[in-house]
Amino acid sequence: CLPANQERFANGKLVTVQFHPSAQVVMTAGHDRSVSLFQVKNFNLCYVDGIRNPKIQSIYLESFPIYKACFSVDGEQVIATGTHHKMFFVYDMMSGSIIPIEKVRGVEERFLKNFEVSPDGSFMLLTGTSGYLHLLSMKTKELISTMKVNGRCTASAFTPDSSKIYSYSREGEVFIWDVRSRKCLHKFEDEGSLEGKCIAVSKNNQYVACGSASGVVNLYTTDVCLKENRPKPVKAIMNLVTSATCVTFNPTTEILAVASREADEAVKLV
Repeated sequence: CLPANQERFANGKLVTVQFHPSAQVVMTAGHDRSVSLFQVKNFNLCYVDGIRNPKIQSIYLESFPIYKACFSVDGEQVIATGTHHKMFFVYDMMSGSIIPIEKVRGVEERFLKNFEVSPDGSFMLLTGTSGYLHLLSMKTKELISTMKVNGRCTASAFTPDSSKIYSYSREGEVFIWDVRSRKCLHKFEDEGSLEGKCIAVSKNNQYVACGSASGVVNLYTTDVCLKENRPKPVKAIMNLVTSATCVTFNPTTEILAVASREADEAVKLV
């Protein structure tokens, strides 16, 4: 396969590569302050397409190195946060307009970098500093409520039905929140974690994966996570030797990908 972004290689580090939820489009975004969209066609045994992977569009955000970019669930928007900014941008793909969200009323943060979009498309969760989590309406980008974990939150994940949020703290604790009431339902300690880094919930809501700074990824069943304060992982994945910075399940919950951005080719499929 040829590079998806060969018609416009980034001039800086790529931080996001994501397929559009419904179209044959892939997005790249990175430290060169740009978001680019490319058409990626399927190829089969009869013919090979995707030889060019034509660029559809690039948008440039001046003085805004991108920390993370993400499609909305309906694929009509791209949300982008910066490396050292308290604002974020929304790119409306239907109108072609770039909308700066300069300030969210009620959110007092010096930087807004990490965020998650709920699977049902209703919510956007901003990770603040000092353990604060800000739940926004995806439609209006206005604050609904703020939650707080003990310590500092490093990663969060919605359950597939968008009813709960799992938040992983730097201190190795996982807090489980009810989205409707914004109350903490339970918390548990990730076994052996010295510093929490990343978390994922499987698409069938059966498993939770927690990746730590040591490179260990612990796999738990969700029913145990909701009951026990110190659950035992069903598997501890030790294949990474540097900090686990990304964990994600495939759609059928048969494969877990674990990765570290701190070493070349540090990607393992379990």
